[in-house]
Amino acid sequence: MHAATTPSRPILSPEVAGALRDGRPVVALESTLLAHGLPRPDNRAAADHVEAAVRAGGAVPATIAVLDGVPRVGLTPAEVDRVCADPELAKLGVRDLPVAAALGLSGATTVSSTALLAEAAGIAVFATGGLGGVHRQAADTFDESADLTALSRTSLVLVCAGVKSILDVPATLERLESLSVTVLGYRTTTFPGFYVADSGSTLDWSVADAEQAAAVFAARRPLAPGAVVVANPLPADEQLDPVLHDRVIADALAAADAAGVRGKAVTPFVLDHLHRASEGATLAVNVRLVLRNAELAGRIASALAARAA
Repeated sequence: MHAATTPSRPILSPEVAGALRDGRPVVALESTLLAHGLPRPDNRAAADHVEAAVRAGGAVPATIAVLDGVPRVGLTPAEVDRVCADPELAKLGVRDLPVAAALGLSGATTVSSTALLAEAAGIAVFATGGLGGVHRQAADTFDESADLTALSRTSLVLVCAGVKSILDVPATLERLESLSVTVLGYRTTTFPGFYVADSGSTLDWSVADAEQAAAVFAARRPLAPGAVVVANPLPADEQLDPVLHDRVIADALAAADAAGVRGKAVTPFVLDHLHRASEGATLAVNVRLVLRNAELAGRIASALAARAA
């Protein structure tokens, strides 16, 4: 296979390649959110809105996916159409990239694989919705997202809304500490819980603006590999009602247990239950938080580019 199509050498769109060459800010975006995280056809409109939010923050968006075995960094509108329309599109983590490359398969990239491909392309900032983490009952199941170890090995800023509160948030933060991943709250020392602004866990460090977040990453990069996670909570008036959130999650987890749902099937089961029980409110919250993260990531990428100029 030609070296340019291996997972470590993604193909860059002309706009992304030009921006990186000229030292202009670029923000990586994952495609699993589009292919698996949002319902069709809302996902296609959301794709455009998220890229527009990155541009509003002053950066070039680089949505990442693997198409016909080739990692693509920066998708054309037709390629975004393909990612959003294909119900059979695979979900590709780091472990799956060599399989897709060798067999010419297509798939949406998760946080872990997007981080790897972004770093390989020279992109230092990545925006997503929520970070994967340690699952409840992980002491018995060993169920932990590959996102965590990937972030310990890739040097970039990841802007997210914390982790989904259906996960074990304290255990996730413990694992991030053990993996030496730097975690910052954006204007808060409360770690957000994705749909809600407060997961119940606190953080040691916070930053007041995009420039401080960029400064922390600039100070970390020469020290050791690893990411800086910027946890960006929704404003309280934009979050899902916390009482509804807690009640529905408890009901969904009980339903999953009663139905014998185990392992990685638990998360989609619970999220679907949450979506139905909230009468679609979670979708609106999901889109809002991703747009906020994308715009903040654009500003952090702009601040990094200004430091390098």
